[in-house]
Amino acid sequence: MTNQNQTPRGKAFNLECYVDYADGSVVSKTLMKKEIGNITLFAFDRGQGLSEHTAPFDAVVHILDGKAEITIGGQPQIVNAGEMLIMPANIAHALHATERFKMLLVMIRGE
Repeated sequence: MTNQNQTPRGKAFNLECYVDYADGSVVSKTLMKKEIGNITLFAFDRGQGLSEHTAPFDAVVHILDGKAEITIGGQPQIVNAGEMLIMPANIAHALHATERFKMLLVMIRGE
């Protein structure tokens, strides 16, 4: 496994293997944090999630492993491994792990 203390630069790495599941927890690993946006890797154990909230910018979710229940504007949907979803700015959204899943979240600040 890759050294998780620092995101590799200039070398390919496997996102799915870069964060581990933890029983009863949500694990996050910030891969890049800049003024213009963030790229964060998450691993959600079954039953875990992020409560409903809004963000002032669009965010892209790419499911790497498992499947997530993502609710946007009160409408739940299942997003499977290999699928991507754009969560629109200023619309309430929430995530729930009906089973374990890993995702990459990309948020870009701006219009």
